[in-house]
Amino acid sequence: MAKEKKAPAEEQAPAAPVEKKVPNLKAKYQADVAPALMQKFGYKSVMEIPRIAKIVVNCGCGEAKDNVKVLDSVVADLTAITGQKPIITKTKKPIANFKIRKDMPIGAKVTLRQDKMWEFMDRLFNVALPRVRDFRGINPNAFDGRGNYALGLKEQLIFPEIEYDKIDKIRGMDVVICTTAKTDEEAKELLTLLGAPFHTENG
Repeated sequence: MAKEKKAPAEEQAPAAPVEKKVPNLKAKYQADVAPALMQKFGYKSVMEIPRIAKIVVNCGCGEAKDNVKVLDSVVADLTAITGQKPIITKTKKPIANFKIRKDMPIGAKVTLRQDKMWEFMDRLFNVALPRVRDFRGINPNAFDGRGNYALGLKEQLIFPEIEYDKIDKIRGMDVVICTTAKTDEEAKELLTLLGAPFHTENG
């Protein structure tokens, strides 16, 4: 008995490219913030408009010198908060008084760029910081003179990704927002327009 010929498989149409969703804060920067900065500071070229270059989230862990396993919890917290695996930071030189040797693991940090950077900043400004107890705003004077802003957070619990029952200890962290602004005034205006909750002198 002759085998029946199988009908040729229907040619599948090429899948339509999936449109990548632009982070809300990035869209706001492109549509509203950049034009506003251009108008206020009178830049001659769009390349002069300050932008966010990167965000560095750093968590020091002094007890790691006695128990390296503690860093596992720090790495887990930072991964949950940023969506990116941190790198372990190590000491650059020995300090005898603190029993610290060179290249000893002492913390972890994450450097965020592109979309992850925008998404983290959106959650930081609009979700995490308002959860700080008695929050009145962040310090408007914590710029470094070169357009970068440093923010200290006292506990990782302000981020909704962190579950209280699953942490071993409350830890603080530093967030550094690096911009391409040439002055602190321009950097502050950039962050203000992006929604940074700076406190006022009266607040």
